[in-house]
Amino acid sequence: MNYLHNIGKYFLMIKEMFRKPTKWSVMKHLILKDIDDLIISSLGIVAFIAFFVGGVVTIQTALNISNPLIPKYLVGFATRQSIILEFAPTFISIIMAGKVGSFITSSIGTMRVTEQIDALEVMGINSLNYLVFPKVIALMLYPFAISIAIFLGIVGGMAACVYGGFTTLEDYINGVQLDFVPFHLTYAFIKTFVFAFLLATIPSFHGYYMKGGALEVGKASTTSFVWTSVMIILLNYILTQMLLS
Repeated sequence: MNYLHNIGKYFLMIKEMFRKPTKWSVMKHLILKDIDDLIISSLGIVAFIAFFVGGVVTIQTALNISNPLIPKYLVGFATRQSIILEFAPTFISIIMAGKVGSFITSSIGTMRVTEQIDALEVMGINSLNYLVFPKVIALMLYPFAISIAIFLGIVGGMAACVYGGFTTLEDYINGVQLDFVPFHLTYAFIKTFVFAFLLATIPSFHGYYMKGGALEVGKASTTSFVWTSVMIILLNYILTQMLLS
């Protein structure tokens, strides 16, 4: 019953977020700050993880293709499919649920504990629009980070493949280009937009409606990470079933 109550509060929060918008001159600065905090500051960890996990996927694929009758260019093909379809949009989003989600929950939760949100309401400002809406808009640039992850994942795979001596550069590139389906990129970015909305709203919900003191801020951050990850995995299954089956 408590879960149903929280789901109702979550959708009410999304509805209230669009009511009584903050002045554009103020909102513009909030959006730019959130782009810097949520997207730009995350590019380093996204690039690092994408490059090396792309390499790991390639090495594992190459080591499992031991039959000499199987062409070596399938290493590049398997790496491309793994990174575009699943690794970049889903795996990176779960990592971002820990980094970005915890940041959002703790920042809004701290404002709740220190009564800054109450002060915004007293001044006649819609605190949900002021705090949550800029984060939703900022995370609409999240596909930019995922496109970097896709590129660096494939490049990391290429580096591991060539320098590890698993196959030639030409075979790897031929495999990456083999039977490319453009809709797979569309599918990846549709998932990314959905995950971006979850990354903005679920941590905001847990931060905005938290109760207690400083200790509860940490608990709310942990809870938001768990629920964001669960919803990403659940919607990943649903979207894959809808778009690819």
